[in-house]
Amino acid sequence: MTVYGWHASHEQVHPRALLDAAVAAEESGFGAAMCSDHFSPWSERQGQSGFAWSWLGAALQATGLSFGVVNAPGQRYHPAIVAQAIGTLAAMYPGRFWAALGTGEASNEHITGGGWPRKELRAARLRESVDVIRALLAGEEVSRDGLVTVDRARLWTRPAEPPALVGAAVSVETARWCAEWADGLITVNAPHAHLRRMIAAYRDAGGRGLVCLQAHLSWAGTDAEAEAIAYEQWRSNVFPPPVCWDLELTDHFDAVSAEVPMAKVAATVDISADLGWHAARLRSYADLGFDRIYLHHVGQDQAAFIDAFGAKVLPQLA
Repeated sequence: MTVYGWHASHEQVHPRALLDAAVAAEESGFGAAMCSDHFSPWSERQGQSGFAWSWLGAALQATGLSFGVVNAPGQRYHPAIVAQAIGTLAAMYPGRFWAALGTGEASNEHITGGGWPRKELRAARLRESVDVIRALLAGEEVSRDGLVTVDRARLWTRPAEPPALVGAAVSVETARWCAEWADGLITVNAPHAHLRRMIAAYRDAGGRGLVCLQAHLSWAGTDAEAEAIAYEQWRSNVFPPPVCWDLELTDHFDAVSAEVPMAKVAATVDISADLGWHAARLRSYADLGFDRIYLHHVGQDQAAFIDAFGAKVLPQLA
């Protein structure tokens, strides 16, 4: 049976408010949670970007939910530090933490001043980072000279069972590649035909573990309000790769999204005031074969969304 979770968007909401929302999400019937890991928001309008790893410790303590985080090791984070963060949370909260690993975006990674590698180098760097993280979580001492450099690293605090390292992908090709190394797959909502191809590519290549979806949606009392929320908060996020990978600053995203039509936002975000429509839409994603679906209401006010979906949508999906 598909588990329906809640997504915490650090780039949109103050971490204290997000923590309150995580507690409310559990109380309202959400069965799991995940969060982003950004240094910068996508737009000046979003206006936040709390440190995910500090917040995760608080969220795991404040709730009984499992939590995941989408992380990009290799540039802003050295993979040994990612392994230490994963190992500590998984040791403190056994069976409740996972990490999705991806190649990242320049908007977060440019801060190191090291330049933004082309895509094939980022993929190779991620693959090396995954090997480093796995070896450290297995208790090995790791030294490596390559796209990432490691010198005699060893994790002294580790979980009894290493948590899942999930592959983050938005393309069929990347989903197929993730099957080589990942313990599961996570992607974002897209046309059903594309999502079906992604799942098939991952499974046909031998991909194991859970297949998960982060579903961007907007809900309010009226369709007009839901559209306004999506347009105000998420129109900078409608651009496919390589644009979303390669822009560096919120100014850049705000400039290129200044004239985005509402139809383009609606193609990226599931928008409706009708809770029954949202339930049917989420059920249609589950029917594709997703094991977990994490609901991301793109508005900054999470409380009304959590209350409404907990009372009216989740019971329809049980």
